[in-house]
Parts: sequence; C-alpha cells; structure tokens
Amino acid sequence: MRTRLFPALSREVSEVGLGCWQLGAEWGDVSDAQAATVLQTAHEHGITFFDTADVYGRGRSERRLQAFLAAGHRPVVATKVGRFPDPGLPQNVAFEVMRRHVQASRERLGVPILDLVQLHCLPRDLLFAGAAFAHLRRLREDGLLRAWGASVESVAEAERCLQEPDCASLQIIFSVLRQTPAVSGLLDRAAARGVAVIVRLPLASGLLAGNWRPDTKFAADDHRTFNRDGAAFHVGETFAGLPWERALAVVEGVRPLLPVGVPMAVAAMRWVLDHPAVTTVIPGATKPTQVVANASASTVAPFGAERHQRLREYWRTEVQPFVRGND
Repeated sequence: MRTRLFPALSREVSEVGLGCWQLGAEWGDVSDAQAATVLQTAHEHGITFFDTADVYGRGRSERRLQAFLAAGHRPVVATKVGRFPDPGLPQNVAFEVMRRHVQASRERLGVPILDLVQLHCLPRDLLFAGAAFAHLRRLREDGLLRAWGASVESVAEAERCLQEPDCASLQIIFSVLRQTPAVSGLLDRAAARGVAVIVRLPLASGLLAGNWRPDTKFAADDHRTFNRDGAAFHVGETFAGLPWERALAVVEGVRPLLPVGVPMAVAAMRWVLDHPAVTTVIPGATKPTQVVANASASTVAPFGAERHQRLREYWRTEVQPFVRGND
C-alpha cells in the first residue's frame, strides 16, 4: 500500500482508505461481526485512514471503530459533525451543540483527541456564513481535535472552504463520472494550499463495479433505493447524480475505455489515484473481498495520458450533461 502526506497532521496515510458509512447505516444490514472483519481486513492490507461520521447509524459506525481501535490499531480516523438528528439543522451549527457532538464522537471512538473533524455537508447558506469554521477552531484550541476540514457537495462549496487559511482537508465526490473537481482546477488549488483531498464515492455508490443490470434491486433501507432522485439527501451522493437508467448505460460506455484485465472497480479507483492532489480515496465495503479489491488499486500501474484524455472526452459528451448536483 502506497502512502501520501496529510499535511496538517504531518502524517503519511494510505492512499486507499476505508469509508465507514456502510458500517453504520443506509447500505443494508451489516452485522457487528461483519463490520469487525471488514476493519481487520483493511488493517491487514495496509489501510491507515478511516472515515466515519456521528450520523452513520446514529453513532454505530463510530462505536464499531472503537472496538477496532481498542485492539491497539492507530490509524488516522476522521469523523464528521453537522447532520446528527438531535437537535438537527440549523441548531447543529451552534457552538455548544457542535461541542456536544464532538465530545460524543470522542466518547464513541474512545480517543482523547480526534484526528480530524469535518463539517458534514452543511446546507450552503450555513457553510458560507462561516460560523461553523470558527467553532471548529475553538474546539481545536480547546484540545478536542487536531485538525478540521469539510465534506462538501459541490466545487463552489469547496472553494468557499479554501478561503479559510487553516482548513486542513476537503472531502469531495470525485470519480470517472464526476470529473469537475479536476477540470475546474479545484484539485490544483487545494494542493497549492497544502489542503488534503479526501475522495468519497469513487465507485459512484458501487455503480462503477460494473455488475448491475436494469432489474438489480437494493434493500428498502439502502440509499440506492430511497435516494435515487435526492429525496433524502443530496442527489450526487447516489449513482454520481445520474438517473438510474442513464447510469447503467454510461457504465457500459466507460468499460471499454479502461485497461483490459483490471477489474472495473479497481480501474476506477486507479483513475482517481492518478491525480497527485488526491491524498486518499475512501471506498466503502461490506465484505472483506471488497476491501482487498479496493486496496489493490494502489498496486495498479497509472493510466497513460491518452487513456485519461479519452475518459475525459467521454465524460464531457456522454456523462456530464446528465449529472445532477454537480455545481
């Protein structure tokens, strides 16, 4: 597993991390034993960056990570605040509420200080107002966290965060199907400021594994069922913001543009890692085999310029015009 520098933490982290949304909720049922096996497999394959949030299963994901950390593992664990249902938005961005949520994350994870706390996809008006940034600074000064960043939905929101001189990280949606962060220059601007870039949903909710058919069904409590059109949260979080039928067609168009002999999911993550501004990519997993496949992206040879150009042109003409929530 190759590593990359996380500047604000002065630590190297695995370039392939693990997203722990699946270990909390909204991806179908995952048992405690299954979650523990996923986490242990990640450790065994060199993964040292784990991303979670207080709202994932109302703390379930963080509690499962606590058991993993209690075994003596010392990865970087990033969590997120802002979307917890009690009391909910907009109250969640009040200082005392944010402090309470950060304290609760510390307790669930069982750590004296949080490595990284990220704002969790705040509504644009609350993010742009800036008070939440100031609150995280105070909490850092109080010794509750080492660094702070933001998970955002759009390039415009990421640019707002880059205006804050001590923003340590940006967590963004970035994949073969959502290339705006690279095309817009956002990745280059983040790198120039020493801001870590954490890439979520590199497989577009599993779409880029290339295994689905029009009749594929997901559990009722899976966001790939209930959030296809953004009914529960931002539409870009599900299938890269593409309508289901279009998404399936797009995958078939991408498939022949990827290297022969490399599993589609692995190739899709290799594409992300070919961007040097990316610090780590955080695919999720509910099975150990998925963890192993994800980690293997670190060992695949980078794409050449010609392949990147073909994928860029395909995105411009066949994908980007249909993507929702991509500003």
